[in-house]
Amino acid sequence: MTVQNRPRPRAVFTEGSILRHVLVMTVTGSIGLVAIFVVDFLSLLYISWLGDPNLTAGVGFATQILFFFLSLNIGLTIAIGATVGRALGQGDRNKARRLSASGLVHSCILSALVTALAIPWRGDLLMLLGAKGEALAVADTFLLITLPSNVLLAAGMAFSGVLRAVGDAKRAMYVTLFGAVATAFTDPILIFGLGLGVKGAAYATVISRFIIMAVGFWGSVNKHDLVAKPHARTAWHDVGPLFGIAGPAILTNLAAPVATSYMLAVFATFGEPIVAAFAIIDRVTPVAFGFLYALSGSVGPIMAQNYGARNMTRVRRTLSDCFGLTIVYTLTVWVLLYFAAPSINMIFNSHGETADLVTFFCHFGAAAWLFLGLIFVANAAFNNLGFPLFSTLFNWGRATLGTIPFVTYGALQAGPQGGLMGMIAGAALFGILAVSTAYWAVRRMAKRVEAAANTESWLGQP
Repeated sequence: MTVQNRPRPRAVFTEGSILRHVLVMTVTGSIGLVAIFVVDFLSLLYISWLGDPNLTAGVGFATQILFFFLSLNIGLTIAIGATVGRALGQGDRNKARRLSASGLVHSCILSALVTALAIPWRGDLLMLLGAKGEALAVADTFLLITLPSNVLLAAGMAFSGVLRAVGDAKRAMYVTLFGAVATAFTDPILIFGLGLGVKGAAYATVISRFIIMAVGFWGSVNKHDLVAKPHARTAWHDVGPLFGIAGPAILTNLAAPVATSYMLAVFATFGEPIVAAFAIIDRVTPVAFGFLYALSGSVGPIMAQNYGARNMTRVRRTLSDCFGLTIVYTLTVWVLLYFAAPSINMIFNSHGETADLVTFFCHFGAAAWLFLGLIFVANAAFNNLGFPLFSTLFNWGRATLGTIPFVTYGALQAGPQGGLMGMIAGAALFGILAVSTAYWAVRRMAKRVEAAANTESWLGQP
C-alpha cells in the first residue's frame, strides 16, 4: 500500500465507550511497561543471587541516577502524545506528522546533551546519594556502560508516544515488550553464562534499548507514516508547542526522582542492608503498580482527542473513570503485597534489617501508591487541558514539602520505617489536593469551550 493510499487516522477516542478505551490503552500499555519492570526485577534478583549486598546496593544507586534520565524522556513523550493527539483530533494529519518529527529531534538532542554532561560527573552524583566503597564502584561501572544508550531510549519512547497518540495501543506495547523480552534472554546469559556479573546486566540494558528504538521506528514510520522527514526549521518552529507541554512535564517528572533520591540518601545513613532493601522495594513497586504508570500515560491521548473535538463531557468522564480504576487497582495490589512479603524476602534471599524493611513496605508502604496514582492521573489531565504548571506544582510540592519534612521527621523518630510512613502522609496530602484541582480544571475548560461555541453560533447567524 502506498503512502498516499494509506487510510487516514481517525480520532478514535472521540466515540464509543470511554471506559473501554481507558482499559484497552492501559492494559496494553501496562503489558509493555510491566514487562520492562519485570526484567529489571529479574536483573536485581540475579544480582542478589551473587551473594554480595554491595552489588545489590550498587545497582540500586545506579538505577536511581537512571531514573532522572527516564523522567526527562517521559516528559517529552507526554508532549508528543498530547500535541500529536490534539492534531489528529482536529483532523490535521500533516501537522501531526510534523510534530512527531520535531518531537523526535528534540528528544534525541536533549537526551544527548544531558548524557554528555552526566558521564564525567557520575561519581559525584552517586556520592550525593550516599554511595561509597564497593557499592560506589559497582554503580559507577553500571552507569558508564548504560548512560550512552539513553539517546536510543529517548527515540524509542518518542516513537511510542506517536503510536499512543494515534490510538495504536498494540504497537505501542510492542515497543517496550520486545525490548523487555530481549533483556529477559540476555540477562542470565551475560550475568551467569559469560560470568560478567553486574556488567552483564548493564550490557543487557543497552541491547534492549536498541530493540526499543527499532520497534518504535517500525510502527510509527513504516506502519502509520506518522513521522515526517525531520527538518531543522520545522523543529525550531515547533519548540514552542512541544516544550510548552514538555517543559512543565519534564519538571513534573523530575520531582519523583528528586523525592526518591532524598529518601535514598536518608536511608543510606542506616547502612548497606537498608540500601539493599530500598533497591528491592524500588524494583517491586513498578511491577506491582505498573498499571498506574500505564493509566497515566493512556489518559493523555484520550483526553487530548476529546478536548480537540470540544467534547468536555467525555473529558470529565475519562477523568472519573481513571480515578476509579486507580482506587480499585491499588487496593487489590495492596492486599496481594501484604501476603506476598515472605515470598519476596525469600526469593531475594533477604535477612535481618533488609527483610524487615521490605516486609514493612508490603504491609503499609503500598498505601502511598493509592495517592501517587491519583496524582499521576491528575497530572495527565493538567498536561492535556492547558494547565501543565499545575502538574509541576503538585509533583514538586509532593517531592519537597510532602517528602523532606515528613520523611526526615519519620526517620528521626522511627528509623527507615518511620521514613516510609512519612512518605505516605505527604503523598496523601498532595493526592487529595490534586484530585480536587483536576475537577476544577475540567469545569473551567468546559466553560471556555461552551463560551467559544456560543460565540461561534452567534457570529454565524444572519
